[in-house]
Amino acid sequence: MERRRFLRVTALASAAGIAKGQADDVPDYRVVTPFARSENPGMPGPYPGRVVRVRSQNCIEAATERVDIPTVQQMMARGMSELTGDRDHRDSWRRFCSSEDTVGIKVNSSGAPTKMNSRPEVVAEICARLIDAGVKPGEIFVHDRNTGQLSQIHYEDYVPDGVRVETEVGYLGFDPDVFVDVNFFGEDDTRSFILRMATERFTKIINVPNMKDHNASGVTGCLKNLAYGEFSNVARSHYHAKTHTGTFIGTLCNVEPLRSRTVLQVMDGLIGVWHGGPFSNDPRFRFYPKQMLFGTDPVAIDRILIDVIDDKRKAEGAISVWDRSDEHLDSEDHSKWAKDPNVNRFYRETGHIEYASRFGLGVYDIDRIDLREIQIA
Repeated sequence: MERRRFLRVTALASAAGIAKGQADDVPDYRVVTPFARSENPGMPGPYPGRVVRVRSQNCIEAATERVDIPTVQQMMARGMSELTGDRDHRDSWRRFCSSEDTVGIKVNSSGAPTKMNSRPEVVAEICARLIDAGVKPGEIFVHDRNTGQLSQIHYEDYVPDGVRVETEVGYLGFDPDVFVDVNFFGEDDTRSFILRMATERFTKIINVPNMKDHNASGVTGCLKNLAYGEFSNVARSHYHAKTHTGTFIGTLCNVEPLRSRTVLQVMDGLIGVWHGGPFSNDPRFRFYPKQMLFGTDPVAIDRILIDVIDDKRKAEGAISVWDRSDEHLDSEDHSKWAKDPNVNRFYRETGHIEYASRFGLGVYDIDRIDLREIQIA
């Protein structure tokens, strides 16, 4: 029996128009998957438009970048309880995962070997809460696509015994039956395949991105962490000054079973990057938002992220994440962009977040986002 289902998304995407800060062309995407969307997909989930922001000045010490674990535990407990309305945060976790689940924790490791990645202390606390909810340690997978980056963080030294740390190289590879086929610039390899872990092992996925500027997509948060971390062959979307991140990110996040199985977003904003992202090669561009964002809606969280990064850039006298002018573009000499926050390497596609909302992945309109603020000591 033929296992694949084909879907062309060009007409749907084009009919919606083009987002602010986004190029005016939509490639011909062909989505191939045998998986149907669940009745209640994880994105945007049960709390569309709701974002809980928890801040604490004590969560990390900027001088040493040492994380205060009890403070992080308190931030997470308050954030989850506020998200779901449960008085006991343990009941909040049980809404998302149970003893019947195999859970993938999608971390961001693109800042390795610096500390600009999903902090191990945050990931360890998520693992502990999942175990409290009944998930077996051996059924929890801290994972990312890139082995070289993930292996430098050593999550295994932080997470509870039995929790697995895996990439496509060491475990299952990519699924040949789930991919997005698109030709951006005449490249030979036009397919991006999803991690087989996501199709054959995980019943639930928890996404743990950071707060980062990104030279191509404008910012990188929930949506990009999923799209470019769960699929192969994604860097081909950039060529010289042009990038197709504006439409590619949302298209990838909409692929099943990724959309249905990603049930929770926990944005680790203890440390951020306001220029030069997604890496953090120059510590001058690192800052300390000292906050975490919780929700099931990746679009709404990323919409809040835009303001966090853009406000910091403005405070530093840098151009906006929305800037797409030729005046500030130098796609040939990357050393200029790496050193100067008023130089862009690509025409930024910050509009990828609004574009993703057109698939129903979440709420973009800031006036419709229910942002709940919590401050703890």
